[in-house]
Amino acid sequence: MKSSIIFSITFVVISSIIVSQFFQPENEISTYIENSVPYVGTEIPRTDGLDGSGVKVAVIDTGVDFNHPDLWGWGPDGKVIGGYNFIQTNQLPMDKNGHGTKVAGIIAADGSILGIAPKAKILAYKVSEDGEGVSSELISGAIEKAIEDEADIINISLGVNRTNSKIDSAVNYALEKGIFVVTAAGNDGPELKTIGSPGRNFESLTVGATYNNMTSSLIATLEIDEIQYTAIPMVGAPKTDKPVTGKIIFGGFGKITDLENLDVKDSILIVERGSDIEGELLFFSIKEKNAADAGAKALIVYNSEPGIFLGELIHEFSGPEYSPQIPVVSIDREEGLEIIEKLKSDSDGIMNLFYNPDFIAHFSSRGPVSPFYMKPDMVAPGAYINTTQIGSSYNFTSGTSFAAPHVSGAAALLLQNNPELENHELKSLLVTTVKPVSNAYGKEFSIHESGSGRLDIASAYNAKLIISPTNFVINFSSDEKSIQKELQLKLIEKELGEIDVKFEGPQFITFEYKINDNNLQTEFTVSGEKYGEYEGKIFINHEKTRYTIPIIIHYTEGSISTYQENEKLFFEINHPDKWSFTKITITNSKNGNTDTITATPDKKPSMKIYENSEYWIEAKIMSDGNTTDAFDLIKINSISEKTEIIELRNIPEKQIIIIISIIVVVGIIGLIIRK
Repeated sequence: MKSSIIFSITFVVISSIIVSQFFQPENEISTYIENSVPYVGTEIPRTDGLDGSGVKVAVIDTGVDFNHPDLWGWGPDGKVIGGYNFIQTNQLPMDKNGHGTKVAGIIAADGSILGIAPKAKILAYKVSEDGEGVSSELISGAIEKAIEDEADIINISLGVNRTNSKIDSAVNYALEKGIFVVTAAGNDGPELKTIGSPGRNFESLTVGATYNNMTSSLIATLEIDEIQYTAIPMVGAPKTDKPVTGKIIFGGFGKITDLENLDVKDSILIVERGSDIEGELLFFSIKEKNAADAGAKALIVYNSEPGIFLGELIHEFSGPEYSPQIPVVSIDREEGLEIIEKLKSDSDGIMNLFYNPDFIAHFSSRGPVSPFYMKPDMVAPGAYINTTQIGSSYNFTSGTSFAAPHVSGAAALLLQNNPELENHELKSLLVTTVKPVSNAYGKEFSIHESGSGRLDIASAYNAKLIISPTNFVINFSSDEKSIQKELQLKLIEKELGEIDVKFEGPQFITFEYKINDNNLQTEFTVSGEKYGEYEGKIFINHEKTRYTIPIIIHYTEGSISTYQENEKLFFEINHPDKWSFTKITITNSKNGNTDTITATPDKKPSMKIYENSEYWIEAKIMSDGNTTDAFDLIKINSISEKTEIIELRNIPEKQIIIIISIIVVVGIIGLIIRK
């Protein structure tokens, strides 16, 4: 393979908050993949005999340990029927890192633990030895090899926190070939706009992470001075009925002697794990009791070594009379030291502990990635997942890397049940039949955090409707207050019959609909002048299945209208107030290429187009010193094949320089010869 520029493409698990097993003797706890597998509804199709048989899932990762008893065998008769080692091309794609083996186990482990689709086959493509980095050519090459090997599904649990056109183009090519592509959202949350390639790809199914259905899925949130920290509740800690707030105070190791000269009443106490005396067993239960007796409202224990840990308050040495009184969480050592450094000035904290397996994981990357479509598409369990690890072992780990394979395994079950499903139909079944996700107090997470909701394989399996599109964006403006959208309803079997449709969104938007020839025709009308971005959802109830269609709503003061004449796009800008300048960005949705032009009131902007596509138009309109947004889109399908040529602007910059240099040299030589 030709050498290429090395992009910093880091495995999701490497950049994520990895939950390590740093347990003290009394802190042993067992977790199983069976916690998440039944929770997402796998048992219903499994009861009907669906197990992924006949489906090939490509895992583009660090390879797969095909010597693991749950992933046993290389070649036609094994679990891993093929693949390729892009790092050492003369060797098999054996995993020496563990990441790819974990992913493969969630999809198709078949032994001591069972993956979502235990009889599915794996194609292993090794694009990294250690997960530190890989060239875009390796990922693109692996996708092309998966196409050549006739994979049905591609799972990509790696990515970058920015756009990479080479990777996105390869993903698009796989989708065009009818392969279903699942990507991890990434682990750069909780900030917004943190999804990179290939997770930001328009057509792939991008998956964020929720917690897991297990007894330790007591969820914690910790915020100090408006900064969020990743915290894990101690097993046995009481949940909170309302947020715990208080001043943060450092209490050493949490001994009685550490606290006796401190006023910790009504505070959130932070202490270090372990003891300063070698051999002393200062259990978490002792630290909790000391803190509660001193009047603290909550306790934070930071690790005594790098990494985060899961601790237990109730154990054989805590005694039958002991009962935890206050919430207790554990955090990473680095973050603990960071918090203590802040305590030189007063710091206030907010802590919550509550049971909610559908809570969005702190690390899960969020959208938006574009004003014109939504990411992530959905979420799935990605925290506290125990899955296959190299060396015939199992590992307790977290990351959106492990949420994505839950969806890949689900797709394998649906494909086995109906091999005729196209990839956009598979996507529809998975993302429209989800369960809602909300915090402990009943407030649903935003679309930018959770997409349509949490994976529910049973609902997808029982669904009779394929809905297209699965989500959409509405662009209202001061001069366009009513918009119509059509949803196509394809019946998998039988007739449509009775259907109930409901819209939930801002109260200043009215909604009407009618069914015409299995198409749902909707109309949205806005009133007032509450400009901004909003969210809404259409819920469709059909034969005991509820379908969810998320909607992003833009309501802008100004507007931009786009129309086509021959091979040009023309733009009209409108604003209630006098406007002076507009910057217009045009994006080709097919390949992501963008062009930027400007407009003034006396200049009619236009741009030549070269291929059929849907074009996304975003305008920044300046009026009275203020800049406001406006959006539009236009579908072009009238460009002739002769016009669809390779443009110079699509050629990489270095190649353009080379081409120009060659032209100049040839010209000089020509002049010399003439002389």
